[in-house]
Amino acid sequence: MPRHVADLVAAAKGGDRAAFDELVRSTHAETYTLARRLTRNEEDAMDVTQEAYLRAYKGLKRFRGDAQFSTWMYRITANCAATHLGKRNRHNHEELGEHLVDDAYEHDPEARAEATELRDQLDAALAELSPKLRSVVILRDMYDLPHESIAAELGISESAAKVRLHRARQQLKDRLFGSRGQLEQVAG
Repeated sequence: MPRHVADLVAAAKGGDRAAFDELVRSTHAETYTLARRLTRNEEDAMDVTQEAYLRAYKGLKRFRGDAQFSTWMYRITANCAATHLGKRNRHNHEELGEHLVDDAYEHDPEARAEATELRDQLDAALAELSPKLRSVVILRDMYDLPHESIAAELGISESAAKVRLHRARQQLKDRLFGSRGQLEQVAG
C-alpha cells in the first residue's frame, strides 16, 4: 500500500532513499510532461527532469511543506527548464505531436491540414517566446492553473504572473495574427 506523500517527504528528509524514490515514481510523469512542454524537446525534457530531481534531492531538507510536493516539483522543473533553455543558444522548433490534432478531423483531410497548419504556427510562436513567458502560458493555458498557483510554482508574485501571461498572450497574438490575415479569418 503506497505511503502518504507527507510521510514519504518526512522519511526522505530523514535520509530514506526508498521514500525519495517513491516520490520520484509518483511525480515523474507530471514532471516530465511539464519539462517536455517547456523545453519543446524530448532530450532536453529528460535532462531537465533529471536535473529537477537532483535539485529536489539536494534541497529536500529545505522543503517546508508550505505547498504540496508536486507543486514544489513544478517550480523546480520550471526553473530548471528556464536555466537549461537559457544556456542553449538556439531555439527548438519541434512540432507538437500528432496526437494533439483533434480526432474530429480524422475523416476530413482539408480540416485536418488546416488544423495541422494552425498547430504548427502556434508551436513556432510558442517556441519564440522567452522561457519565462512560455512557462506562464503553458501553466495557465495547458495546465489550467490559477495565477496564484503559477506564482507559487515559479517563485514570483501573482501580479508578475498576470503581467507575464498578458505579455505572452500579446506576443503570441502579434506573431499569429499580426502578419497573418488568414489566421484572423480562420479564428473569426
